[in-house]
Formats: sequence, structure tokens, C-alpha cells
Amino acid sequence: MKNPQRSQRRRRAREIALQVLYALSANPDNTPEAALGMLPCEEEPQDVREYALFLIKGVSDNQEKIDYFLRAYVVKWRPERMVRVDLMAVRLALFEGVLSKSVPLAVAISEAVELAKLFGTEDSGRFVNGVLGKIVRFLEAEKVSEEDYEEDSEEDSEEEEQKIAEEEPSSSSGEVEGSSWNETLPPSL
Repeated sequence: MKNPQRSQRRRRAREIALQVLYALSANPDNTPEAALGMLPCEEEPQDVREYALFLIKGVSDNQEKIDYFLRAYVVKWRPERMVRVDLMAVRLALFEGVLSKSVPLAVAISEAVELAKLFGTEDSGRFVNGVLGKIVRFLEAEKVSEEDYEEDSEEDSEEEEQKIAEEEPSSSSGEVEGSSWNETLPPSL
């Protein structure tokens, strides 16, 4: 059964992380620890502060990779053009649900939408949901095509091994009739 208190503490950690990431985007010379220290969160439980710092550092350390997802999968919405709060919510969700996999992706998306509604504009929730939905569809399609490729490769490899095992060498030199050594080498890349 889901622990509601844990969910509430994680939500509070995400709220703190979003605010700190927002502040860091305005002052990138600051460290995550220093930016977190500027928020009045001393009264927060230790696990809330720790999870917030985990998220802040994770997003900061992986910002280039996260922004790659945005540039690659979301047409006409470069990170520089997004409302900063929306961008931070999207970055949080991608780190938490895709890169660190610390929560299920659906949870990360839902939490990002709620953060965007709380801290962003009237349209932020829908926008964040749409951006994340588009990225997830692309990632799922890539995963499926990658799995299909791996399955096809395994089947092809098994078929080739079976053919080789069934063929008998025609002479003591080990050559297969009608074949040469060069034909069995993989193409060079």
C-alpha cells in the first residue's frame, strides 16, 4: 500500500527543488547546496531536504542530456523559449522518471503537471503534460524499435549459426563449398 506521508514529503521535496532550480537558472554560478540554503527550509524534515538536493543535483548534472530530449523530440519549443517554471518542471520529470527512474514515469509526469499548475501560468499544466507526453511517445517508440531490432538480430544470428552447423566442409582445408572467408566477415563500419 502506498504511504501517503511519503508521497507528501516527496511532493514537498519537488516543490523545493523546482524553486531552487528556478533560482539556479537565474544565477548559474551558485551551487545547488548554496541555492538550497537560501530557501527557508530548515524546518523541513531531513529526508525532504535530502530528496530535494538529490533532484536539484540530478537535474543540474544531467541538464545537457535532459535538454537534448527537449530539442530532439519537441519541435518549435527549444528550452530557451519555454517559460522557466515549465522548463524546470519538465526537467524534474525527465530526471526523476527517465534518467534516475526513482519513481515511475507516470508519477513523475503527474507531479510535474501539478508543480506547473502550482507555480506556473494558467496554461502551464497542459503545456508540461503535452511536452512530456510527446517525449514519452518518442522514447517508447524508440524502445519498441530497439527491442524489435534486438529480437530480429537474435533470430538472424540463430539462423546463421544453424546453417553453419548443418554445412559440412568439402575438404580438409575447412573451406565451405561455394564460399570464401571474406564473405563471412561482417562489413566494416
